[in-house]
Amino acid sequence: MTSPLTKLSSFGDTMNAVVVGASGGIGSSVTSHLAAMTNVQRIVALSRTPVRGTHKIFSHHIDLEDAESIEVAAQFAKTVLQDIQVVIVASGLLHDKAMQPEKALRQIDGDNFARAMAVNAIGPALVIKHFAPFMPRTGKAVLAVISARVGSISDNYLGGWYAYRASKAAVNQIVRTASIEIARNNPDAIAISLHPGTTNTNLSKPFQGNVTEDQLFSPDHSSDCMLRVIERVTALDSGKFFSWDGTELPY
Repeated sequence: MTSPLTKLSSFGDTMNAVVVGASGGIGSSVTSHLAAMTNVQRIVALSRTPVRGTHKIFSHHIDLEDAESIEVAAQFAKTVLQDIQVVIVASGLLHDKAMQPEKALRQIDGDNFARAMAVNAIGPALVIKHFAPFMPRTGKAVLAVISARVGSISDNYLGGWYAYRASKAAVNQIVRTASIEIARNNPDAIAISLHPGTTNTNLSKPFQGNVTEDQLFSPDHSSDCMLRVIERVTALDSGKFFSWDGTELPY
């Protein structure tokens, strides 16, 4: 197995990062990976549940269903970090006690659909709105939103999961559109969507039955793979949708 990435060299000798959803399965792993990197100075870890702070990690509240909390979190990150080279949105909602992914049209529920859109699309859009202005005007900067392959419209052959698919397709469009505007302020800045693979987290647990062992990733493996993609991408990749292994996925 490949050794974990120890540095994001393409960002230079020093860099700062923000992780949204830092208490979740993938988000906590991404935060830990970044904290272990030699050129990462500080990380603002944002989540509804507080994250344990260190000399590198600064925890703060955020709720993607609360627009004001997103704006406040951005101001906190700007104060703590000054310069923000990487923003990773690792939050997501597929199911909880009140909702399950739909298997048929008759199961579509308006309230659940609205919640999926709020967490998976509108929340990330507001993160981009408030954090993109604080990213540098020159040099490499990456804003990455964790999406899902099921959000691909042209790759949909199974149907079902209406709200989750639609919300992930929406966030892909948001990232694509934002990449055009962000490039006007910094031609070296990159906005991408990332598919982490099927990862062994609470989000995927009820749906792992047909997933083979070699296709079910640990959060650490998914995080390392996605950070490698972030390390490799250039401005020519902005607006694209990538899988964990660097393969470009269709929208």
